[in-house]
Amino acid sequence: MDTSEFVIGQRWVSHSDTALGLGIVTDISGRRVTLGFPAADEERTYAIDNAPLSRIIYQIGEDIETFDGKRYTVRAVDDIGGVLMYYADDGSDNLAEISEVKLSSLVDFSAPHQRLFAGQFDRNGAFRLRMATAQHQDRLRASSAQGLIGARTQHLPHQIYIAHEVATRYAPRVLLADEVGLGKTIEAGLILHYQLHTSRARRVLVVVPDSLVHQWLVEMLRRFNLRFSIIDRGRYEAMEDFAGLSDEEDEDLADADENPFESEQLALCSLDFLMSSEQAQADARAAGWDLMVVDEAHHLAWSPEAASPEYRLVEQLAAASNGLLLLTATPEQVGVASHFARLRLLDPARFHDLEAFREEEQQYEIINRVVSRIRDLGIKGISDEDRKALRDWLGDELDALMGAHEPEQAVIDALLDRHGTGRVLFRNTRAAIKGFPERHPLPTALPCPELYREGGIDRGIAGLTPETVVDEEQWLAEDPRVAWLEKTLAGLKPAKVVVICAHAATAMALEHYLQLRAGIRSAAFHEHLSLIERDRAAAYFSDTEQGAQALICSEIGSEGRNFQFAHHLILFDLPANPDLLEQRIGRLDRIGQTETIDIHIPYLQGTTQEVQYRWFDEGLNAFSESCSVGVAVHDLVAGQWQAAIDGQIDQLPALLEASKSEAERLRILLRNGRDALIELNSCRPEVAHALISQIETEEESAQVRDYMMDACDILGVDVEDHSEHADVLRPGEQYQAGHVTEMPEDGLTVTWSRQQALEREDMAFMSWEHPLVTGVMESVTSSGLGKAALASMTVKALPPGTLLLEALFTVHCPAPESLQLSRYLPVSPLRLLVDVNGRNLSATLPHDRLNDMCSNIRRRTAQAIVPQIRPQVETMVDHAENLAEPHLEPLRKSALAQVREVFGPEIRRLEAMKKVNSAIRDDEIGFFREQLAAAETALSRASLSLEGIRVIVTA
Repeated sequence: MDTSEFVIGQRWVSHSDTALGLGIVTDISGRRVTLGFPAADEERTYAIDNAPLSRIIYQIGEDIETFDGKRYTVRAVDDIGGVLMYYADDGSDNLAEISEVKLSSLVDFSAPHQRLFAGQFDRNGAFRLRMATAQHQDRLRASSAQGLIGARTQHLPHQIYIAHEVATRYAPRVLLADEVGLGKTIEAGLILHYQLHTSRARRVLVVVPDSLVHQWLVEMLRRFNLRFSIIDRGRYEAMEDFAGLSDEEDEDLADADENPFESEQLALCSLDFLMSSEQAQADARAAGWDLMVVDEAHHLAWSPEAASPEYRLVEQLAAASNGLLLLTATPEQVGVASHFARLRLLDPARFHDLEAFREEEQQYEIINRVVSRIRDLGIKGISDEDRKALRDWLGDELDALMGAHEPEQAVIDALLDRHGTGRVLFRNTRAAIKGFPERHPLPTALPCPELYREGGIDRGIAGLTPETVVDEEQWLAEDPRVAWLEKTLAGLKPAKVVVICAHAATAMALEHYLQLRAGIRSAAFHEHLSLIERDRAAAYFSDTEQGAQALICSEIGSEGRNFQFAHHLILFDLPANPDLLEQRIGRLDRIGQTETIDIHIPYLQGTTQEVQYRWFDEGLNAFSESCSVGVAVHDLVAGQWQAAIDGQIDQLPALLEASKSEAERLRILLRNGRDALIELNSCRPEVAHALISQIETEEESAQVRDYMMDACDILGVDVEDHSEHADVLRPGEQYQAGHVTEMPEDGLTVTWSRQQALEREDMAFMSWEHPLVTGVMESVTSSGLGKAALASMTVKALPPGTLLLEALFTVHCPAPESLQLSRYLPVSPLRLLVDVNGRNLSATLPHDRLNDMCSNIRRRTAQAIVPQIRPQVETMVDHAENLAEPHLEPLRKSALAQVREVFGPEIRRLEAMKKVNSAIRDDEIGFFREQLAAAETALSRASLSLEGIRVIVTA
């Protein structure tokens, strides 16, 4: 490029920084040229020899815009002393003379061929990366494993099934009620990850007990790469301080948002905090959510006569959220009324009458038998009697269900939905899930000290925790459980031991005693500690070298915490509620526990503690096996139980016999009735294993690493080998900040192996769904990188100078995000290879083969070639667009069919329920009809978009 090419007043564009807009030559001095960029209000000086600039010359028929915003169509062009004069019209017959000096500086060369003509083209590698990105995105979006690949979790069938079944729904509202230890938090995390990854949800609120806030924060980040922001009292106090600052002190802080819930996409807060602040409640309601999660939802009290303030608040928040996930104890542990209260939050239209719900439960066993026969024999193989029952239950809707793609599953779903807890309740039992350890109860009878007998506190409820009503120094000295604890811990050393007792005061006293008097390393863990203090205690306990041997927990303080790396549990006292016993054991007895769990149970002879131990052991078998019927049994034998703990020992044999009998009866009833019906819907093994196989296929392939290696090369990221399956990624000399989101300045150690990621939390788990990988893909598709490229190729069969155009098309469908049309109409990349005569050579020269044959052209040579081949390129672009157009209609028809298949059943469901439930409003049905109509309209406007071109010149 020599000096004579530049003339003051000419318009040029920088192909290294397109954001500058259209530049104008303002000075030429020696071997340097200076351009002003009015759009960016900047001036740049370049060495003429290697200036990254391209001359902008508009062709006849192209539209131009002047600096005052007027638009014209070019009719003729004249070169006057090196500066172009355009003769253009604005739709009238009069031609205007427009010097290029007067052209607007705001230009957008978004079309691939426009970028090529403007000199904004890339090397071959960038085009290959763009093509690969589109192909991978389309493949992944069509995969049944989408949204489930990126979590740092084991592939457990029941968790994968629930996550897929729930997360693929529009605005899911479900109750996750797996038994203790089956991983409800992971299930919720998988659902959140899927919904956020697929853009089905953008705004999420998680509400948990205060003790679980930090655990949720860490778990969501570590396992799912979800960065939640905690909203608490400190956040509001800081906001009040900011609002009080003057403009001079800090203008930005003074303008802080008034509603912190609106400023966060992923918000995490405690229910305790919300209940303490009416302002926070109002802000949370006003913010609006795509999805809300409530953990430990069984603590929300409700009855037909009254609801607790906490329940009413969650009910209001649930109404302000499209989707809702409730994590709760199993239904039989909380009672029918409490269980109904949870369901009422999820679907008030379906669950509006408690008595009707009670009556409905009586039908479960009958429905279960029919459902089982449908699954075994198929819909056509069932008896006339069963067919009549289906007609009675489903009415005229049965005909539409029989015509569904999978009639058996459609009929079963409708039965579960109309006559059970339907698709809103997921509950897996330990009996159905393999892989749990054995439990080994180790009781120790100890003499009751006179200290307790004299005070009469060895009987009644007080007898369970008599130490709480006497002097601390006295019970520490006289209660034989203390000396037994010290001796037992010494004998178990160095094994980790979790000690649980009912009250924080007991936990603190024991920890102080063990630490200072017995010389045993221990840590206390109770509700009076701050979240940070609790986390420190947990970390101190988990440290295998210098950590505590024993963690002394209170009942409330340990709720929701998991310590499966330990396998010794000491129950310093016993709770009155069987559910609490199951929760205590569940801290260790979880999926992932590899050892038999030793449950040490010291109790005082001849007291309430001995009665309670025998009731749990002989009446419920609650130590050796998971017990989900304990609360129900307790309700049935409450009188006998109370008499026994009050000292009427003669009542104990009858209590144990009645409890054992009732527990067995309830277990059989649940197995044949509600449990079986719910479990049909909670895990279909064949579906779960197919999903896991699909995930493993994605992981076993080296595609994600190969893709990222290519991307790192193009984007200037250096890659160093770390170890087997692991690399270190660091920004290199050519790296441009912001090109790769989630890339720390000092680099990132990554592993491509799930197993290694589970063992090494210090390594980032690279998958197609890691934010760094999705960030690279987003960077490629949203930028001009690889949109236009020029290459050379030598083929004996083609004469030198022959031109080919490789084009990449994708489907473009502008629509509101809420419609989530990408579910039905993916990008569907279409690759075409054409020559100047319009021949389609795509099959003759596939993309991979063509890549091997192409080589880069030096930029200076390429810049000289482009103006010469512009007419042929424009012709080939037209040919490619004509060949691409017929591919759109089949995609559009398929998407329309899927949309109708999703919205149609929901509309029919609401219409069917409205006939028996006046609480269903017409506007609820109208909403889905409007959504369907809007989706159909948007899909009818879908078009193909040219996303990239590579022009190949034969040498």
